Amino acid sequence: MAQNRTEMIIPCRDEGECVELVFDEISRVFSESLPDHPWSVLYVDDGSTDDTLPKIKALAEKHGEDKVRYISLARNFGKEAAVFAGLSNARGDYVCLMDADLQHPPALIPEMIQAVESGEYDCAAARRVSRRGEPFIRSALSKGFYGIINFATGIGLVPGMTDFRLMRREVAEAVTSLQERERFLKGIYSWVGFKTKWIEYENVERAAGSTKWSMGGLWSYAKSGYIAFATAPLRGVIYMGMVIVLISLIYGIYVYIQAKTGARVWTDTLTIILLLLFIGGTIITILGVIGEYLARVYMEVKNRPIYIAKEKNFGENS
Repeated sequence: MAQNRTEMIIPCRDEGECVELVFDEISRVFSESLPDHPWSVLYVDDGSTDDTLPKIKALAEKHGEDKVRYISLARNFGKEAAVFAGLSNARGDYVCLMDADLQHPPALIPEMIQAVESGEYDCAAARRVSRRGEPFIRSALSKGFYGIINFATGIGLVPGMTDFRLMRREVAEAVTSLQERERFLKGIYSWVGFKTKWIEYENVERAAGSTKWSMGGLWSYAKSGYIAFATAPLRGVIYMGMVIVLISLIYGIYVYIQAKTGARVWTDTLTIILLLLFIGGTIITILGVIGEYLARVYMEVKNRPIYIAKEKNFGENS
C-alpha cells in the first residue's frame, strides 16, 4: 500500500536568506523522524524583489521537480493570495502550510502527520502559547483582536493560532472552494470546519531577514478579517441611530422644560453647534462603516482572479 505523501506549501516574499534554510531543516526532520515518508515542497514566490526566485530555481534544479516545485506570481498579491495559489496547486495527500522564516518549527511536522494519520483529526495546527521576543504593544493588540472578533462574529478563532498547519487534501480543497477575493484565512479555516488538533509551541525568532509585517499591515489584516466575517457593524449602526434619536429626544424635552421654567434660554447656539457636530460625526462614521462593506462587495463583483502566475516548473496536471 502506497504511503500518503506530504507536500509543504511555503509562500515567500523577499525570503532569499531563508529559502535554502527552510528546505534543509524540513529535509532533516523527515530524514531523522520520518525516513520512509514521501514529501516535497511547493514554493510560492509572491512577487519578491530580492534573489528569492533564483534560489528557489536553484533548489528545483538540484533536487528535481519531484522534490521541489515553484510558482512565481506576476506581482505581490499578498500572503493570502499566495497561500491560495499554493493550496490550489497542491498535489500531496497531506498539505502542510508554513512560513519560510522558520518561525514555524519544522520539528512539529511529525506530530502533525501522526495526528492526521490516526484518523481522529482532519488537520493539525500550531498555536503559539507565548509571544516572547515580540513588542508588548503587538502582543496586547493581538490578544485584543481575538477577543473582539470572536465576540462579534462567533467564528471561534483560537488565540495564538498560526497559519502553520497540516491538513488532508479534502480540507485544502474545501479552503480553496471559497473564492472570495478579500481572504482572511484564519476565519476560513474556522468556517469550513473539520476536526483540528492544536499543537502548542513557544514563539521562535526568525532564522534570517526581517519581518514583512508592519503595524499598518497588521491593522489592515485585522480589519479585513473583521469585515469579512462580522455583520455586527452594519447592524450596530441601526442601534446607534436609535440611541442618538432617543438621546436627542430626551435632551430636547430637558431643554424645553428648562426654557419653560426660565432656567435657560431656548436659543442656545452652543448646544445646537455641539448637537450638529455630534450627529454629523455619527452620520459620517455610519457612512464609513457602510462604505467599507460596499467596497468589499465592489471588489467581489469584479470577479478578478485571486492571483496571476508568471511562471512555474510544472504542468497543470503534474
